[in-house]
Amino acid sequence: MKTTTHAGQAIVDSLALHGVNRVFAVPGESYLAVLDGLHGADIETVVCRQEGGAAYMAEAHGKFTGEPGVAMVTRGPGAANAFVAIHAAWQDATPMVLFVGLIPVADRERESFQEFDPKAWFGTQAKRVLVLDEASRASEVVAEAFFAAKSGRPGPVIVGLPEDVITHEFTGGLHAPIAVAEGAVSLAELDLVRTALARAEKPALFIGGQRWTPTAAAAITTFAEANGIPVIQDWRASDRIPFNSEVFVGALGYGRTAETARIFAEADVLLAIGAVPTDVPTDGYTLRQSLDATNIVVNIDSSLRGRSGAVTAHILASPVAFAAAVKNLRLGKAAHWDSWRAAGRAAQAAFSELPDVASLPATREGTGHMSAVVSELVRRLPQDAVYSFGAGNHCAWAQRYLPTNVFPSQLSMRNGSMGYSVPAAAAASLQSPDRLAVAIAGDGEFLMNGQEFATAVQYGAAMLIIVMDNGQYGTIRDHQEHHFPGRVSGTQLANPDFAAYARAFGGHGETVTSDDQAAIAVERSLKAVQDQRIPAIIHVITDPAIALP
Repeated sequence: MKTTTHAGQAIVDSLALHGVNRVFAVPGESYLAVLDGLHGADIETVVCRQEGGAAYMAEAHGKFTGEPGVAMVTRGPGAANAFVAIHAAWQDATPMVLFVGLIPVADRERESFQEFDPKAWFGTQAKRVLVLDEASRASEVVAEAFFAAKSGRPGPVIVGLPEDVITHEFTGGLHAPIAVAEGAVSLAELDLVRTALARAEKPALFIGGQRWTPTAAAAITTFAEANGIPVIQDWRASDRIPFNSEVFVGALGYGRTAETARIFAEADVLLAIGAVPTDVPTDGYTLRQSLDATNIVVNIDSSLRGRSGAVTAHILASPVAFAAAVKNLRLGKAAHWDSWRAAGRAAQAAFSELPDVASLPATREGTGHMSAVVSELVRRLPQDAVYSFGAGNHCAWAQRYLPTNVFPSQLSMRNGSMGYSVPAAAAASLQSPDRLAVAIAGDGEFLMNGQEFATAVQYGAAMLIIVMDNGQYGTIRDHQEHHFPGRVSGTQLANPDFAAYARAFGGHGETVTSDDQAAIAVERSLKAVQDQRIPAIIHVITDPAIALP
């Protein structure tokens, strides 16, 4: 297809060619030509309230769909605000592309208004940093950015757009998307897996990472269940097999069970699919660090970035390719491994069982239990609900009780970044409006990007947000009490009425100050989200003395 237009239009046309249906943007004068290209395009422009929120939405879109999420911001301050999501995408291996408007070429190296060096800023936290210096290469640069974001170990890519270059004429054809390899499992590698598992007395699967699809997740579930192999999921990646599967023995990381860690450590053959044993799942490089351990690592990343411990064999394949290879593999030892798997499964089932609210410890006047609200929510959840949460003690309820029955259904941050829950839920709701999106947020976490509630209202992202308000940065307070007991400093918060906040933006708001208010608050909020199609907030005022479930 030949076209004569400006480079900004060519960028938008190339995004459409790559299947992009939505971009998350905070406008800036530095990329007006791209905004002009979006005018009338079959791409929804979601105008966000802060660049951090926009970039988090793009990152969540990448996790949720497997395709690069796209954010657009302006130079200097805008790019700086978006940096937090780039760091998160780098550590979480999430495909996303951040377009950043830049100063005109002639103004470089003159300390001009909002000037910065994108390669110096982003070079250590992005797979590539591309700067469009020739209008004729606009479509090629988009194709290169998407290929880099998706291929191998996924990650963020930055595309710098000098404001003068994107106004120049683009004449030529659009660059087609570049195919991404899934890797493969050779017959010898398949035999290696079969032989190692068949000889094992205590095998385990360790799964997580990116490059999964619903088909791959279902195939690995079939493989694990048919063979009775216990499955451990990586931290903040607990949706690759169903929550109630008889082979799911828990997730590693903060808030794990002792049995999960024991199975991970004692397995005589560990088959890691997509995941690598980084610091959090290994309890700070203490679990499974013996160089004599048998670890077969299936990963499309040739560098195995982040891994620790032994690597007995590395199969260069994505979860998609590996799942197709082993889906019908039967080892005939399911009954033999029953006792090995049973304790872990029992521990996980008990850990995730909803608490008896009546038996919970008393709280101070005017507060309720987060467990009461979450229990009422779980009883009313549809099978395919999707959950988001950022970082903080409030995440313990989401990780422990929210049933991840389908893939994808869990959007979170492995790098402990706060402010993610609201933008992520909005992105999920916009992409799949037929699914219920639920965000679990803390009071500190919510107000880091709570402004995107306005974006949710504007674009019809009907999501439910539960805000746990204990008046403090709870995780840091816990650390503080451990290291400097009785010396509270820098962790206390004075909060607004979050239910009123929701109503002020045009959403629905509920306040829970005692456990007997939980059921009606959840019912009314779900009705607002599912029937009225507006976002809702349940403001749960909790006792700060109760830190975790």
